[in-house]
Amino acid sequence: MNAQNTAPETKKQRVIIDTDTGLDDAHAILYLLAQQDVEVIGITTVFGNCYVEDSAKNVATVLKAAGQPHIPIYGGAGEPLQGEASIGWYVHGRDGLGDRGLERVEPQLQEESGAEYLVRIANEHPDEVDLLALGPLTNLGLALQQDPQLLTKFRSVVVMGGAGPYPAPGEAVLVDANTANDRTAAELVFTLPNAGKLTMVGVNVTNRAILDEDALAQLRALPGPVPQLSAELLDAYNDFYQSKWGRRVSAAHDGLAAVILHRPDVVTATMTGPVDFHRLSEGLATRVALTADGQPVTSGTPEGAQIRAVTGFNFAEFRQLFLAALCV
Repeated sequence: MNAQNTAPETKKQRVIIDTDTGLDDAHAILYLLAQQDVEVIGITTVFGNCYVEDSAKNVATVLKAAGQPHIPIYGGAGEPLQGEASIGWYVHGRDGLGDRGLERVEPQLQEESGAEYLVRIANEHPDEVDLLALGPLTNLGLALQQDPQLLTKFRSVVVMGGAGPYPAPGEAVLVDANTANDRTAAELVFTLPNAGKLTMVGVNVTNRAILDEDALAQLRALPGPVPQLSAELLDAYNDFYQSKWGRRVSAAHDGLAAVILHRPDVVTATMTGPVDFHRLSEGLATRVALTADGQPVTSGTPEGAQIRAVTGFNFAEFRQLFLAALCV
């Protein structure tokens, strides 16, 4: 027998992406599509950065640019489990992709809803599929209403949402749009059993995943649909963020979550505990109920599942991995 034919084929990481496809979501999708050891088996859409219909168009547009239009798209929730939808047009533009006049693709949606698809795949392929949740958690909340043990059936679940542990005294209290846009769904996701498989990648760490002016210049200099689309989206994202930091830089919130799903070794520190939820004037603070130094909070430990929250990551490695994928 030829020795070259005896090596076992490397098994790819099978991933589902749940997304409200705005600017940084599109970058995160492009990152995973570029990985030779990842197979994106389906993408579910949800409201948030844009309306759910625009989210699906944006997914189809990203898939076309990446040369992978065959990946199935599942239409998801257009509003939260309770209340009205909040749309982040002031960040991501009316179309979700920065209103840059991009020619968007009409999606061919599957018959199953996003929630139905999540339930089916997790039960048909237990411990084989990873889930990356990048938007409001409504699709996952709907799925958990059908199957409260659903989170235990994925191989891993990475949620871009929440804010890690409580901040140190004097530091700003952080909130994120994804949990604020559907508190009911967030409470289901962060309190139901997850068998240690759920990781919170909150704004406490994603705020540090900065793509600077050099990153945009690097993308602009390269031909091809992926780097050119990535550059256009990053430039649009910088339009919003320059009012925050006084520079044309932005935080790759969803990009960091995608890298952590694929390469969990970039994580350098975590804290684990139950999550509490407090409505603040600017949104919902969803945090692991621990102080910044890992001590119990004085208000008491809430009930619910244990959630692992990322508190540190290797920035240099993240940046290298992420930009390399967008430069393909």
